[in-house]
Amino acid sequence: MADKDYSAEEESAWVADERKKVVAYLAAQGVDHLGVGEWPAWHVCPYLAVWAVQSKKSPGVVGWWAISGDVPTDYIGSADAKHPREAMVHFSRQWDALSNHMARGVAHPNSKIGNRSDWPTLAPLLRTRGELLGRFAADETIWSDQ
Repeated sequence: MADKDYSAEEESAWVADERKKVVAYLAAQGVDHLGVGEWPAWHVCPYLAVWAVQSKKSPGVVGWWAISGDVPTDYIGSADAKHPREAMVHFSRQWDALSNHMARGVAHPNSKIGNRSDWPTLAPLLRTRGELLGRFAADETIWSDQ
């Protein structure tokens, strides 16, 4: 899915850049995998991409879902989601919980983003990104052909 103002070449360049970002992020996080899909499992160019990441333990199987774009680059295990739509729901809920902790100035027990001094600015941004993911996941017109 691409924004109407983007040519196929621009979309391909954006996808390639986002994929590089995801590959670098997963490496920095120590995720041992067999590769990130060449094309997102779902995307809206140039805003959001959800990527299937192949399991090393079970080749040919999605081991993780990664997300990138105008959102924090993040990933979850496939046990939390079997489909890109489910991954968006999971990220939406996770980011909502994290943003609530950040807004209160309390560290989340399982996740971290940014420096504590940046939380007052980051919390509302993360909340709106999470809400956007929730709306995308709930929109039947987006997923009707899946």
